[in-house]
Amino acid sequence: MIKQKADALITEYLPKIYGFAVSKSFSYDEAEDLCSDIVNELYRSLLAADKIYNVDGYVWRISAHVYSKFVSSKKKHQGISIDGMDIPFHDEYFSDEDEDLLRLRREISFLTKVRREIVYSYYYENKSIAAISSAMNLPVGTVKWHLNKARNDLKEGFVMERKIGKLGLKPIKATGFGHSGNPGANGGPEFYLGDSLNLNIVYSVYREPKTTEEIAEELGATPVLIEEKIDFLERNGFLVKQSKNRYTTYVSFDPETYSLEETENTLKKQREVAKLLAKDYTQSIRKAIADYPDVYIPGGNKELLEAAAIIYGVINKCTLPTNKDLSKYYIKTTDGGDFITYVHLPSERIDKDYVPTLEPQDLTACGNMNRLSEKYPVYSWSVDTKFCSREGLWKNNLLSDYEYLYEFMTGEISDTPANADKFKRLRERKFITPDNKVNIMVIKGKSEGFFGTIPSLDDIVKKEFAGYALESAEVIARSYPPQMRDLIISTHAGNFVSNSVAVMVMDILYKNGTFKPLTENERVTSDLIMFCDRLPDA
Repeated sequence: MIKQKADALITEYLPKIYGFAVSKSFSYDEAEDLCSDIVNELYRSLLAADKIYNVDGYVWRISAHVYSKFVSSKKKHQGISIDGMDIPFHDEYFSDEDEDLLRLRREISFLTKVRREIVYSYYYENKSIAAISSAMNLPVGTVKWHLNKARNDLKEGFVMERKIGKLGLKPIKATGFGHSGNPGANGGPEFYLGDSLNLNIVYSVYREPKTTEEIAEELGATPVLIEEKIDFLERNGFLVKQSKNRYTTYVSFDPETYSLEETENTLKKQREVAKLLAKDYTQSIRKAIADYPDVYIPGGNKELLEAAAIIYGVINKCTLPTNKDLSKYYIKTTDGGDFITYVHLPSERIDKDYVPTLEPQDLTACGNMNRLSEKYPVYSWSVDTKFCSREGLWKNNLLSDYEYLYEFMTGEISDTPANADKFKRLRERKFITPDNKVNIMVIKGKSEGFFGTIPSLDDIVKKEFAGYALESAEVIARSYPPQMRDLIISTHAGNFVSNSVAVMVMDILYKNGTFKPLTENERVTSDLIMFCDRLPDA
């Protein structure tokens, strides 16, 4: 078989092979080792094979063969006995003939953490109940009760057939992450959920609360493997413990299916709203900021400031009141983060016979992005859309960029080798020109002064689309679990006039000639304003 095809098969089957290794292992390290051995053997076999008629059968025959060699290579030890049931030592593998011992050892791993520790201490380490009581700071009677319950749990588990849940066979994969709020020192939700196991642990409790043991069964893993991860996710707010030791989550995951017809119906209504806003509301904004003082605009095109004000107004001053308390959806991480988390998943279209009626349009917008310096009197606001040339979205929008620019404006730094890194960064973002001119909009004063000048949308106008916004949100909320209802309705109804609508409005204004097309240099500062206590030199 040619190398490219073998590489493709390895990539395709790697998640399944790892799942097989996890089901046969009792620790993360063991699963990694076994998976690695299987992949190595499979890769060599694929390269040597001329033609394979049943790839699935071929892969699993090799997996079983490698597993058999893997366990046989380990020294077999005599176990101990709990009520006549032999238990193998914790760090040993056993051959296929010891299936009962493997099943018993598996059931020990599914005991609760306290009971597992008591069983290990009592049977493996031969500790007395009194010693266990002292070490674990539990009453003697409680230790005896847990030990008795553990025996019963082991007997029940030994005769039952555990089934791997859907996520154990086909784990979800995120296509991206989003957040609303302030990321901590470690960054946004991707730091915590970028790990596949962490992501699937959280998703396993999304539709229905689960205990640690139920999460383990759903993932086809043992509680031992996931307990530390569950603790980590709970400490950082991604899991929330409820009654009966069950966990839920307030992370918002995209639905696994969608209706294109429903999506287009919402977009059509939003386009009607965008036309309404472009006609009247935008003119009131332009009038309100017409004489705003102390503004620096590179190139002098005042339309840049008007466009930024309009984007801000549509996103922030056209929201519908929903009176929902969303505090529980803000995830507070141990590194100072405080944000709502969104996980984007692949979504399958359910109305495949529906014929689209709208042309595809780029309506994405990353914002509001706010950066506030504690070092200098510096604040920035920006929204990244197709109208700007900036790249990297919020990850590339660094507070230090504005602090460096302020140092440049005040003469604190000059273009010398000592400041080479700062000037390199400013030029990469094109915040200064090759001839050292400031290349973004700057307003002298507080952001509250400028943004406070921008009028809110009239309540009478809001009522024209409030009913449809709520109806649309109710439809969307049906695809989410009950604990997410308030967030979904608030987000989709309250922000029916949203970032996407703001982009629609600007599309209208640029296409109908209200604003001239942007030059490449103007696209650097499009919808980006820095506020501070001085203006750059002209």
